[in-house]
Amino acid sequence: MAYPSPKDEIPVFFEDTSVAFASKSDAQLRKTYWLFSLMNQARVVNLGTFFIKLALKLHLPIKNVIRVTIFEQFCGGETIRDCDSTISLLGQSGIGTILDYSVEGEDDEASFDATTNEILKTIDKAASSDTIPFSVFKVTGVASADLLEKIQRNEELTSDEEAAYTRIQERMEQLCKHAYDLNVRIFVDAEESWIQGIIDDLTYRMMQKFNREKAIVYNTYQLYRHDTLDGLKTAYLMARQRGYFLGGKLVRGAYMEKEQLRARENEYFNPIHVSKDATDKDYNQAIDFSLDHIEHVSICLGTHNEYSSQYCAAKMKKLGISRNDDRIWFAQLLGMSDNISFNLSKAGYNVAKYVPYGPIDAVLPYLIRRAEENTSIAGQSSREYLLVKSELKRRGIGSL
Repeated sequence: MAYPSPKDEIPVFFEDTSVAFASKSDAQLRKTYWLFSLMNQARVVNLGTFFIKLALKLHLPIKNVIRVTIFEQFCGGETIRDCDSTISLLGQSGIGTILDYSVEGEDDEASFDATTNEILKTIDKAASSDTIPFSVFKVTGVASADLLEKIQRNEELTSDEEAAYTRIQERMEQLCKHAYDLNVRIFVDAEESWIQGIIDDLTYRMMQKFNREKAIVYNTYQLYRHDTLDGLKTAYLMARQRGYFLGGKLVRGAYMEKEQLRARENEYFNPIHVSKDATDKDYNQAIDFSLDHIEHVSICLGTHNEYSSQYCAAKMKKLGISRNDDRIWFAQLLGMSDNISFNLSKAGYNVAKYVPYGPIDAVLPYLIRRAEENTSIAGQSSREYLLVKSELKRRGIGSL
């Protein structure tokens, strides 16, 4: 596979911290520096997450501390309205917002209905805004993970489970139809391999209904799985045969430790690639495949990987695809990889930030994953830390 190497072949670079942090005041930048310097230390992260969980369990007054530190860095607020300032600030830099209702751990029908109603509100918000290009939801936010797993195993369901499965399908159709009716694209997030098969099936049914004119419903492809690239190609062929457009969000993956542990405990072949290089290769091949078939495929690169972002930009240039072609988007999480997001946007590409929101205690699992992710991914926290440090130096204000 040909990779871009000479600098004149790469249309965008990510080293310009003046662009990446233009929206941050000196005080905000110092605070970000302090936060990433802490997340750069695994022991601090481990101790911090332990004491945060303990404090919340003991009902100690710690929410305000969380609110003005890690919550402020990675979340837009507790409600959709709270996110308005973040939406506006990103929009001023030409960056879209993807409102992500990040409440986790609920597992009853009332909670599933409540989450469905909240996601419907995000679709309404997107429809009324020029700077919210997508909505998103996790199927386990509107469905029992245990039931999804049982269905994927092709086990016989009880009458109550059959009724619950019918409600799952109704919720998914309600969300996707509402998105279709309001012309809002919607992502179905990827999850663990033991439920991803049924999620795929449900999502492709929604695509067949609502992607007739263009991609409205997008499935998510985790390229750290060794079978995902072939799955993407098969999905494309199925879409062509059945006459609908394929929407795909390309990510590397988020459940590596869980997947490895489950495979080991249950003695089956680990679905995760044996190396990061293999994952990176499949990811870039997925970009190739999607762009080569762009007439019938729309994609969003959900990635914090600088090389893959440059690779896609170079491939677009090679194929003569406009930088602002609405079938191609880049997305990063709020509070991370601003050097990618803001420099891509300045260069004329379509960019959006995932903006999680929800009550602080309910989104805590998400926040803890962000802290742990920044510590565990090789170089991620150091990269964020060094970029902020570089901008502080450029402004001549030091790091204290």
